[in-house]
Amino acid sequence: MVIPYMETVVGKLRFMIVMYVFETYLDMRQHTALKLPTLPKTLVGVISQEKFEKSRAYSLDKSHFHFVHEFVTILMDSAILFFGILPWFWKISGGFLPMVGLDPENEILHTLSFLAGVMTWSQITDLPFSLYSTFVIESRHGFNKQTIGMFIRDMIKGILLSVILAPPIVAAIIFIVQKGGPYLAIYLWAFMFILSLVMMTIYPVLIAPLFNKFTPLPDGDLREKIEKLASSLKFPLKKLFVVDGSTRSSHSNAYMYGFFKNKRIVLYDTLIQQCQNEDEIVAVIAHELGHWKLNHTTYSFIAVQILAFLQFGGYTLVRNSSDLFRSFGFDTQPVLIGLIIFQHTVIPLQHLVSFGLNLVSRAFEFQADAFAVNLGYAKDLRPALVKLQEENLSAMNTDPLYSAYHYSHPPLVERLRAIDGQDKKTD
Repeated sequence: MVIPYMETVVGKLRFMIVMYVFETYLDMRQHTALKLPTLPKTLVGVISQEKFEKSRAYSLDKSHFHFVHEFVTILMDSAILFFGILPWFWKISGGFLPMVGLDPENEILHTLSFLAGVMTWSQITDLPFSLYSTFVIESRHGFNKQTIGMFIRDMIKGILLSVILAPPIVAAIIFIVQKGGPYLAIYLWAFMFILSLVMMTIYPVLIAPLFNKFTPLPDGDLREKIEKLASSLKFPLKKLFVVDGSTRSSHSNAYMYGFFKNKRIVLYDTLIQQCQNEDEIVAVIAHELGHWKLNHTTYSFIAVQILAFLQFGGYTLVRNSSDLFRSFGFDTQPVLIGLIIFQHTVIPLQHLVSFGLNLVSRAFEFQADAFAVNLGYAKDLRPALVKLQEENLSAMNTDPLYSAYHYSHPPLVERLRAIDGQDKKTD
C-alpha cells in the first residue's frame, strides 16, 4: 500500500524535530557546563587560569556558532523535505542532459547530473559557515593560519577530486545494483570493501600531499626514541613523517597508517613545537601504538564492514518497492535515490549505532592510555595530554550526558583519573 507523500513527510519531520530538540537539549547542557567559571577539581593546579579562560572563550564561541548552524540546517532540511525538493531536482537534473546533448534515459549520466547540482548547492550553503568558522572563530583564538587564497585553493582541489573520483564510483554502484541479482548485497559490500582499501592506500600517498607537505622526521633523539619504541613492540615502522599542519592551523595531532608490514607514523609539526619534552611526544606515540598492538584499528574496521554489509542487505529488501519511492515523491526508482531513501529510513538505527561506536571508541582510548602507562610512560603521557588540551583550547568542563552521546574520546578529567589509577597498579 502506498503511503501518501505528505504522511511520509510529516512522519519524517516529526522524527527530525524530535532529534533536533533532543540534541539541542544536550547542547544546552554542554553550553551551561562551558560557562562554569572554575576548573574541575582534577585540573586545578594542572591547567593555568589563563589557559582555562582562553579555552572557555573558544568553547563558548564554538557553541554559539553550533546553535546557529544546527538551526539553519534543520530549517533547510525541513524545507527540502516538505516542498519535495529532491524529487523536483531529480527531474530538473534529467531535463538538463538533452540541453548538452546527453541521453536523459542513461541513469548514470542522470545521477551524475543530480550529484553535480547537489554538490554545488552544498558548497554554496556550507561556504558562509566554513568562512566564519575558519576566518572568524579560529582566527579570533589564534588557530587559523590560512589565507583566503589557500582556503579557495583547498576548496577547488576538493571539488576537482570529487569530479575525478565520483563518476567511476557512482557508475560502478549503479552497474552492480542493476546486475547484482540475488547476491546484490554481497557484491555491493565487496566493492565498497575493495574501494575502502584502495582509498586508505592512495589517500596518504596521493591525496593528502595535495593539501600538506610531508617530510621525513630529521635524525636526532626524537627519531631514535620513536624507532626504539616501535622496534620494542615489533611495529613494522617504515617511514616517519612530519606534516606542516602549522600552515593551516595551530591544532596538533599524530596518527599512523598503512597495511601489514608497511606502517607509517605522522607527527604534526605543531605537536613537536608544543611538546618541548621529547618524551611527551614519545608517550603520545606509545598511546597510538597501543591502538595497533591491541588491534583496535582492526576491530573498528571489521565493525564498519559488518555494518556496511547489514545496510546493503537492508537496502536490497526495499530497493524494488515502488510504493516506498512514491511515498517520497518519486515516480521512478533510481539507484542513488533508493540508497538515499533507505538511509533516511534507518536514521534512528544509525543514531543508536553511532552511540554504541562512541562507547567502544572511548573504551579503546582508555585501553591505549593504559598500554602506554604499562610501558612506563605515565609521567610523560599525563603532561602530554594536558599540554594538548591546553594548546588546542579543548573544553575543560563537559556535561556527562553530552560527552557520553557525542564524544569518541573521554574527557581529559576521566583520562587523567584512569592513568593515575593504572599507574598505581603498576607500581
